[in-house]
Parts: sequence; structure tokens; C-alpha cells
Amino acid sequence: MSTENSKFKDFNFAEGELLLINKPYKWTSFDVVGKIRNSLKPLKLKVGHAGTLDPLATGLLIICTGKLTKQIDTFQAEEKEYTGTMVLGATTPSFDMETETDQTFDISNITETQIYDACKPFIGDIEQYPPAHSAVKINGERLYVKARLGEEVELRKRFVNVPEFEITRIALPEIDFRIVCSKGTYIRSLVSDFGKQLNNGAYLSKLTRTRSGNFLLADSFEVLELVNYIRSKKEETKAQQEA
Repeated sequence: MSTENSKFKDFNFAEGELLLINKPYKWTSFDVVGKIRNSLKPLKLKVGHAGTLDPLATGLLIICTGKLTKQIDTFQAEEKEYTGTMVLGATTPSFDMETETDQTFDISNITETQIYDACKPFIGDIEQYPPAHSAVKINGERLYVKARLGEEVELRKRFVNVPEFEITRIALPEIDFRIVCSKGTYIRSLVSDFGKQLNNGAYLSKLTRTRSGNFLLADSFEVLELVNYIRSKKEETKAQQEA
């Protein structure tokens, strides 16, 4: 693989690299971190991500290595942009496709005008509750662990900011959207609340992070693309040392 490709370079992982990764569907954010960390062995480096993506979401995941891991909180605090699809007329306990539908609603009388108007209350400073099936910690335990055990979950509201929220396609029961939001915004919760705004139900069926701060998904690596490059450079270095 040639370094002529502008995405590739002679990385210095120990000093610190910021890597833009397109997280695959059904991978956890930690799966990505682990794959990259393993590719760097025998180097023992800190590797971390700046902002979790749910397993069922795809898109931009910022990975930091070495000394740059000290700046993870700064990158994590940046504004995010997503595109996604919601399904109107049904709900799930997890607010996405992780769990089965638990309620259905009639959507035959819902108009496109009502759908566009339902966006308005979600623009600006809003309050929301995280999904019960989320990685938020309450008293040191992640909510999704308690939720999957069927235990009662105490949800605490949070305040977030949504500068932009627009509907980009309506093909009921599917609705496509684009959203720009602050750190800590739960898109699943917003979709669930959107359904309630229409006196109906909705759950998230697809989500892609397209931007984090000034970093774009368009500039990201596929995980295996990067891992294979790292391994090829290690083999190249080893061959040079043995020559």
C-alpha cells in the first residue's frame, strides 16, 4: 500500500496520532480500539476513542494514540452531526432495533406538514432522558446492564443543544433526518420524543455520524484498511532491519 494516498503517512503512534475511523455496523467502539491496539503490538500504547457510537450506529469514530489520548476530552466535547432514519408508528424499549417492537400506532392520518412541524420543539436548548438501554452510569453501573436484567432503571434528565434538525425524506413509515447537536445528545431519545410529539411512536433504525467538530467521515479510514496498512509498514520495517 502506497503512502501516495493522502490519507496514509508515516505515523508516529507513540508521540500521538488522531485517527478518523468509519465504525462498522454492529462493532462496538471498544472493538475498534482493540483492533487498532492489537495491530500496534508489540508497542504498548494507550489507545482510546473520543465519543462512543452505539453498536448499531456507523460512521465517524475518533481514535487517539499515545500522548494524544490526553486530549480525548477536548475532541469528545465537539459538536456532532448525524444522518439517520426513524420508523414511525412503533416503539421499542431500547428506542432502536436492539430490542423488539413493543407497541404499534396508526400513522394513516399523519401528514407531511405535521412531521415537518414536529421538528421545531427539538431545535435549540432541549432536555432529554437517556435511553434505559444506554452506556450511562448510575451509581457506577451502566444502565443497559440493569435494563437487560429487567431491573428498574432510574433515568436522569440532561440538557443538550440542537442547532439543526431537519427532515430529508419522508417515505412512511420511514423518515430520514439530519441533525447537528452538542456532546451527550441521545439521538435515540430524540427520535422517541419525536414520535410522542406526533402523539405516536417512533424508533431509530439507522444512524451515521458524519462529523465531529471539524473532522469529517469523508476523510476516515475503514478499520481493516488502516490495520492492514499498519501491519504492512511493520513488516517493511522489519525487513529493512534484517537486510
